[in-house]
Amino acid sequence: MQNKRQERLRGKAEKQPGTEKREKAHTAEREEDSNLSRMEGRNAVREALRAGKTVERLYVQEGLKDAALGSLIVEAQKRNIQCRFVTKDRLDEMSETGAHQGVIAAVSAYEYAEVEDMLRAAEEKGEEPFLILLDGVEDPHNLGAILRTANLAGAHGVIIPKDRAVGLTAAAAKTSAGAVNYTPVARVTNLSRTIRELKEKGLWFVCADMDGEIMYRQNLKGPIGLVMGSEGSGVSRLVREQCDFVTAIPMQGDIDSLNVSVATGILAFEILRQRKNL
Repeated sequence: MQNKRQERLRGKAEKQPGTEKREKAHTAEREEDSNLSRMEGRNAVREALRAGKTVERLYVQEGLKDAALGSLIVEAQKRNIQCRFVTKDRLDEMSETGAHQGVIAAVSAYEYAEVEDMLRAAEEKGEEPFLILLDGVEDPHNLGAILRTANLAGAHGVIIPKDRAVGLTAAAAKTSAGAVNYTPVARVTNLSRTIRELKEKGLWFVCADMDGEIMYRQNLKGPIGLVMGSEGSGVSRLVREQCDFVTAIPMQGDIDSLNVSVATGILAFEILRQRKNL
């Protein structure tokens, strides 16, 4: 009887409100960071920030309040780095060294370029700029496949937003089949603002959407930015409003959309075909 009672109590404890939600959040964090390296401890994190490492996010022990930790949080916020406040038990679980000192940084596997680097590369090659902009792509395998396409289609770089989008993780790099080493990737705070700034430099922008004009009927030559949307909702309204026109891929079948990396490939090679007058 005593054993049965203990089992019932254990079962109730396991089903405490919020337990399942926390477990799901922890699983999501593990998947999100599975392809990132980690730096633990205040000195290591401080040096990473000073050195300009690409820190994706900080995990900070909730409830800790001291000047040293506060300065790290302020510095991270200045750089638009996401800070997540978690329990000490959660940090202990994440820690590989056992000496996290209340902070762990998730660091990108690869470094980012600047948009100006891409424009400079086009100029050095004597080519008109061809950029690919991704509005909220979240799957690292899609990003990697797009990097591979960008390299082979002659794009001078790929631009991604800092928030709500996948970064240069090891999984993205692996899927790119080495293209990550040749195709620069820039990360920007505001994609709409970046498009406006690039328009001032002479680029014009086309975004992909099913209600656009068929790509074969459009002039895709000249300095161009190809804007592709997220896996779920496509190009956001604010970004779409900045584009000069909308293009579409002709399709026939029972489903209504292509994977974003496939769609990017089709449009990127149509741009290449027109640029080469093939």
